[in-house]
Amino acid sequence: MKKISIIIPVYNEEENIQKLLPRLIDATESIPREIIVVDGGSTDRTAERATALGATVLRSPKKGRAHQMNHGYENSTGDILYFVHADTMPPLSFVADIQAALAEGYPLGCYRFEFDSPRKLLKVNAYFTRFDKMWCRGGDQTLYVTRSLFKELKGYCSKHYIMEEYDFIARARKQNPFKIMPKAVLVSARKYENNGYLKVQFANLIVFNMYRLGYSQEKMLKFYRSMLFKD
Repeated sequence: MKKISIIIPVYNEEENIQKLLPRLIDATESIPREIIVVDGGSTDRTAERATALGATVLRSPKKGRAHQMNHGYENSTGDILYFVHADTMPPLSFVADIQAALAEGYPLGCYRFEFDSPRKLLKVNAYFTRFDKMWCRGGDQTLYVTRSLFKELKGYCSKHYIMEEYDFIARARKQNPFKIMPKAVLVSARKYENNGYLKVQFANLIVFNMYRLGYSQEKMLKFYRSMLFKD
């Protein structure tokens, strides 16, 4: 396995980072790797906790997940980049899964997902992530990509405050095959628990269509924040 750089954008994720990092460390003990946590200005002890657990912690010069992930890339050395959200738990087999996908000729890809909740409606949401449709994609599914392809695409668009993963995947897929690995990451259901299922679904639907129709980032972000109080 070539060296893998695991890049985690964070903002006030003290509790989740303490769950995620030990899992990532255990899964990568026998391979060349680095774990980079990119903080977007947390006011809790996220950075301190991540440092204590052995991660490299960087302060992003600008706020926003796209800036954070690009900053992680710029300070990484791995041949493979693996972007993981702090509230997402990849399967312990993620190294072997990525290696197999690369061997099959897929320079980038993601997992399906499941929520850490027994709610039936969330199980329906999770079911659709097995399909190869853009509206089924999102950063919560994690994303691996070769360093060379990420560089060729010039990373995440720094003008994006929202929908940065959709934009990146859409650009990458124009000339590259995309792998949806037949396993699931475990994603926190906190957004649905804090805001309500219907409100989150409505917000996601409207923002996705605003993005598809070419609305400005400012308008999309303003609408999204007006709908959801806690992300």
